[in-house]
Amino acid sequence: MHDENCIFCKIVQGLIPSSKIYEDGSSLAFLDIAPFTKGHTIVIPKEHYMNMLDFPEKEMTAYFSAVKNVTIKIKEKLGADGINIMQNNFKAAGQVVNHLHFHVIPRWENDRAFPIRVKKLNLTKEELSEILLKINAP
Repeated sequence: MHDENCIFCKIVQGLIPSSKIYEDGSSLAFLDIAPFTKGHTIVIPKEHYMNMLDFPEKEMTAYFSAVKNVTIKIKEKLGADGINIMQNNFKAAGQVVNHLHFHVIPRWENDRAFPIRVKKLNLTKEELSEILLKINAP
């Protein structure tokens, strides 16, 4: 299944060129055209799924194996000191293309590509309990 308006589906179909670095029967990985670092790669399932919530569990093993294989390849071939693996769901979380995808981003010491410094909340035990109750409510 493909979405005719999805840029990633068009890449899978060969309608838009890409710089492929990995492909198997169900997954495709290609260099990001607006990378955070050299080697920043997008890994997608070939079938169209909007995000992680739409993705069938039965396909997860093969897909995450592809993500791992791409990560290993990038780390080894580019000599990266580290790797960020990022995935966003829905616009509020930063998802730009509505096709499930993971970013595999090679990192080097002091590359300053994007500092990961977030302000953490300092929740009370009561606030944590309230959240826990909401999440675990039937």
